[in-house]
Amino acid sequence: MSWYRNTVWFVKGLREYTRGGYESASKHFNPADVEVDVAGRSFLVTGANSGIGKATAKEIARRGGTVHLVCRNKERAEVARQEIVTETGNQNIFLHIVDLSNPKEIWKFAEKFRNEHKLNVLINNAGCMVNNRELTEDGLEKNFATNTLGTYIMTTALVPLLEKAADARVITVSSGGMLVQKLNISDLQSGNGPFDGTMVYAQNKRQQVVMTEQWAKAHRNIHFSVMHPGWADTPAVRSSMPDFYERMKNSLRTEAQGADTVLWLAVSAEATKLPSGLFFQDRQPVPTHLPLAYTHSPPEDEEKLMEVLEEFSQKFKSASPG
Repeated sequence: MSWYRNTVWFVKGLREYTRGGYESASKHFNPADVEVDVAGRSFLVTGANSGIGKATAKEIARRGGTVHLVCRNKERAEVARQEIVTETGNQNIFLHIVDLSNPKEIWKFAEKFRNEHKLNVLINNAGCMVNNRELTEDGLEKNFATNTLGTYIMTTALVPLLEKAADARVITVSSGGMLVQKLNISDLQSGNGPFDGTMVYAQNKRQQVVMTEQWAKAHRNIHFSVMHPGWADTPAVRSSMPDFYERMKNSLRTEAQGADTVLWLAVSAEATKLPSGLFFQDRQPVPTHLPLAYTHSPPEDEEKLMEVLEEFSQKFKSASPG
């Protein structure tokens, strides 16, 4: 069945996830949805020094928003920040250096941020696809540490701040790859069997969908969404999936096209008219499972995921400096 799911996903992707799919879908977009002034609203974008994160941050800055860029590499982040300021004329672009694979560092950042800033919209964009099993200094598998636990801690640590805000939103950038994965809570750090970085990444992205659905139930005053940007030409795709990039490079979306739905979810009034907790592609909610796919999980597995992540989170909170 995994062969079937992968094949269906790839064929679907050839049709919908490429630049052609975006161009077809965009014929039905209402440009006015994102032609808005967001001056006075505060946005935090993780992984904002390149790719979809930077494209999103730039478009929010053009609309007057205060943007907090959360990045790992200080030099690249400084270049990105200056580019955004120069191109948009918006001076309210702030930089924070945080390694999203380091949970103690995320806690330290979030607690300081809560005391110093307001926040209306959190955009969880940072991610990684490490193709060999690699452990962080905390002994965590790096993909899980960044994509799942890092997203979980950043979000839950900032929920108290978001709950004070008007029209608060959390958007998480996932991937259509999650469609081929069923939630697997028995091996969250991919220590059993052969390691396939692409499938580990897809499992993390399934976990992000589940987290979003669970957060939406728990925090009614915040609008949560998760989205698939399509297949975009980003530095991460080029470095992590070189064979895929070579095969598909002439059909990939631009970074701005990949970021379009993130922007729409972050700034448009239309997005929050839809229920919280949905999965989006090209400004539309779409199913989180392929037809005939055995990727549905029992509710107790989804609840268990949240319990395990909370245990990890609290362990590293108590160990974080400050």
